[in-house]
Amino acid sequence: MKYKTQKQYRYKGYDYSQDGFYFVTICTKNKELFFGDIKNNKIELSEIGKIAEKYWLEIPNHFSFVNLYEHIIMPNHVHGIIEIDKNKNVGTGQCPVPTRQCPVPTDMDYVSKFGNVKSESISTIIGSYKSIVTKIANKNNIEFAWQSRFHDRIIRNEKEFNNIRNYIVNNVDKWELDKNNKNNLYI
Repeated sequence: MKYKTQKQYRYKGYDYSQDGFYFVTICTKNKELFFGDIKNNKIELSEIGKIAEKYWLEIPNHFSFVNLYEHIIMPNHVHGIIEIDKNKNVGTGQCPVPTRQCPVPTDMDYVSKFGNVKSESISTIIGSYKSIVTKIANKNNIEFAWQSRFHDRIIRNEKEFNNIRNYIVNNVDKWELDKNNKNNLYI
């Protein structure tokens, strides 16, 4: 019996905890429109959309080595640019004490079902973000779920950075054609 091998999106041997810029896209489960709706080319966030926005902006409070750049909460996904900059890091860079709002170990790498994950990696940052949004949704009796994974892209140069910034800023204007819009007739 042949087993389907999972497509690998990561660069083999690349350290996703090293300093750099990353473009991240996180989708909701089955691309459900949990976060709000686009009206007159503006996003009107739902309650869970506001929670997603709030906790996105709080990422640097829990990971002091992170800088946030452009981001947008869309009806069924989040786009954002994250910079890992450990040169500005003082201490561990994460919550000083593990709490329910910072469930990731702060002093070591750990092994998850996805393999070895470094404590200061893009996977840990996004995993923590997804976790707190889900916990707050559950606490408020909001039906919500994320897609199990997320997409990231290493931003290699200033031109690419600027192109991605423009893409994020103009994402609402292109919602009707967006590949993440399950109502898009052109998919």
